[in-house]
Amino acid sequence: MQHTSSASHPRHQAIDQLYSHHHGWLQGWLRKRLGSAADAADLAQDTFVRLLCRAPGEPLNCTTPRAYLATIANRLALNFYRRRSLEQAYLAALAQTPEDLAPSLEQQALVLEALDEIDQVLALLPAKARQAFLMAQLEGYTQEEIANRLNLSVRSVQRHLARAFEECIVLASQGAQHE
Repeated sequence: MQHTSSASHPRHQAIDQLYSHHHGWLQGWLRKRLGSAADAADLAQDTFVRLLCRAPGEPLNCTTPRAYLATIANRLALNFYRRRSLEQAYLAALAQTPEDLAPSLEQQALVLEALDEIDQVLALLPAKARQAFLMAQLEGYTQEEIANRLNLSVRSVQRHLARAFEECIVLASQGAQHE
């Protein structure tokens, strides 16, 4: 039986070619946007990893490679900034905690990981569902207050909250399966 390397697969060849022709450009583009060579290098790599992780049978059709790569990288950058903002908010709240009540470094890492997973779930929700969930959970608004602020019916708020909780339950069950 003859074994062919994954590099001989047409899709992988296309990605190899994209990488060799556009990686330097993408990294420079990201460096200008992010202001950090290290973050730009990470996100440029993540962009190509994202391409490699797509369905193997999916053809790589891109007539404008730089626009295609920039779109993927821009989405990754938005996720990067959202995660960084979430982490900074957590660390700011942690700084207000008395030292004797502060969680251990391991607990802090677990909390940051959980926050990142929750953020990823919330990012998948429609904007109104995400807003309603955050208003209820973080700000303590009642369903009626949320309905008034978002100009929705209470029933719509209940549906949005139910959807957000369902996604959180799915996330929690996936976490329990991995333990």
